[in-house]
Amino acid sequence: MSNNGGAPRPLDWALYFLAPVFFSSNLIFGRGITGEIGPYTTALIRWAGAALIISPFVIADRKAALAFVRHHTGLWLLLGFLGMGICGGVVYWALTRTTASNATLIYTTSSLFIILFQRVFQGRPLAARELAGMTIAFAGVAVIVLKGDLMAVLHFRFNVGDLGILVAAIAFAIYSMLLRHPATGRVKPLAMFGLLSLSGALLLQPPALIEWTAGAPRPDSLDDWIKLGGIILFASLAAFYCFQHAVRVFGPALAGITLYLMPPISIVMAVVFLGERFEPYHAAGIVLVMGGVILASAPIPWKRRT
Repeated sequence: MSNNGGAPRPLDWALYFLAPVFFSSNLIFGRGITGEIGPYTTALIRWAGAALIISPFVIADRKAALAFVRHHTGLWLLLGFLGMGICGGVVYWALTRTTASNATLIYTTSSLFIILFQRVFQGRPLAARELAGMTIAFAGVAVIVLKGDLMAVLHFRFNVGDLGILVAAIAFAIYSMLLRHPATGRVKPLAMFGLLSLSGALLLQPPALIEWTAGAPRPDSLDDWIKLGGIILFASLAAFYCFQHAVRVFGPALAGITLYLMPPISIVMAVVFLGERFEPYHAAGIVLVMGGVILASAPIPWKRRT
């Protein structure tokens, strides 16, 4: 699916805003995963399952897919390592050592790293409204994470899990930029996603095997497999496809800004599906995040008059 370089279509915008919704579904399906299944085992099952489900699309576009793997093996493995390995296994491991609040705040810095890397390595100019929108959105994330208490920042402590999430945020920023490589555009989006899922699954086998030999827990109940299935279908297949499409249409910088929507969406989903309370600071944070994303990513509907 591509807009061939033209103006974004309504469908493009729909997929743009659906990406954080599907990413946030990880909250619902993955709530009971951490601690019950080994982190690298979870990531391996997640991406192996995704690769298997989407394999028909890879087979349908096998000529382009094989050419990509043959001529760009390093890029194929690097994308799988960054997007599925680090942003999969490392994130699940980090969540066993840090809080979800810390992880949410740190992971949204991917958008900052994307713009920083593009500015440093590609010379991309930074528009004032992008900077303003990111600042407003990040303020909204801070309001949510700090629960409306600015003094709480004085007690905000980092640990090794926080460092793992920071590494994942940087990895996701690099992954987003590499998705714009011309070679990836020669493979249909769904087929490319299948290739990257396969790459990630292959690279996750060694750490998962080490985890198994160390006695890490494995899925052993229907409830575990239902949650894993939700992660595969929604937080993996739907989320990454929508995000890859957003990167191709809007560029990695604007696509990365959708990460700011994850905290408010996660809160709404937690209230609806998990029965958690909706607090006033949630409302304030959601307004700031949504306003910042719209300011930074929405097209300007007017032109300067001369």
